[in-house]
Amino acid sequence: MGGRSNPVFHRVSTLLLAAALTACTAEGAPAPADQPAGPATTAESPPPNPAEIAANELGVVPVLMYHQIAANPAGEYDQTPAEFRDELERLYREGYRPVTAAQYISGDLDLPAGTHPVVLTFDDSTDSQLAFTDTGAVAPDSAAGILAEFGSRYPDFRPVATFYVNNEPFGGDPRALPWLVAHGHEIGAHTASHAHLASLDTDGVQRELVQNVRAVTAAAPGVTVRTMALPLGIHPRDQALATAGSWDGTPYRFDAVMLVGSNPAPAPYGAVDPGGVPRIRSGRGAVPFDSAYWLDWLAANPEQRYTADGDPARISFPRHLTADLGARWSDRTNPY
Repeated sequence: MGGRSNPVFHRVSTLLLAAALTACTAEGAPAPADQPAGPATTAESPPPNPAEIAANELGVVPVLMYHQIAANPAGEYDQTPAEFRDELERLYREGYRPVTAAQYISGDLDLPAGTHPVVLTFDDSTDSQLAFTDTGAVAPDSAAGILAEFGSRYPDFRPVATFYVNNEPFGGDPRALPWLVAHGHEIGAHTASHAHLASLDTDGVQRELVQNVRAVTAAAPGVTVRTMALPLGIHPRDQALATAGSWDGTPYRFDAVMLVGSNPAPAPYGAVDPGGVPRIRSGRGAVPFDSAYWLDWLAANPEQRYTADGDPARISFPRHLTADLGARWSDRTNPY
């Protein structure tokens, strides 16, 4: 597995280690399943006072990593359709609302007051994530089908995800990438052949990424590939090539590079490293520090997670965190 240290966790590492020992199975008090957690706002009413809802837009964000969604999971990172549905129910119940990886890294987080962003990411573009029935409908037990159905039952959930695809994604079905775009999902890069980037020379790394971006934009014209996920979590030897480069006259540049990590990501307005954004592996309890572990931890330590203030024009947080705000966001600062 590849990875790099997460700067925001240096600040809270002592708290993490102490709290994790006692809180890894704690549950936050859930809201009823048919209601969003936290106070809601409407177009007719102003957002609440950030202090009243303990808004913290410098808190951490879970970026969840999925692979196969299958009836008979083959790997430790896989889930059954029932397990995936259960995890979505938990996220909704505890006030999480999905955003894409591109929205996260750009700070484009327009969320209801009191809710928390979560990024759902899918690697490898398999047909367990998106497939179609004989009638042309999305397969109901695929990841995309489950998300679509979940969003129809909970309209305030906005069932969007980021799919990191290789060439010939989803079995080469030409309907797949246009379907994702039409339903609000993000398409990200995952190299043309799921390459081990550290084993390639400079030319090989750039070829893998350019061919991948070309394949995506050919299948889904008008799409800009803004983020990428490292196959196996491994950077190329020149780590900068994961973010930007060119090959055969075609340049590429990604806003964020996703790791295979084991902890939540920093807020986009703080100490995030776009060249190495950590993700949390979501499986069946077979890997340490998985999604269940961290969702338990965040429920037990709610002051650590990103909680929206309901106003995308400002960034609200407890005043003692002022030094954590990145300088580029200073015109939107709203400490309390």
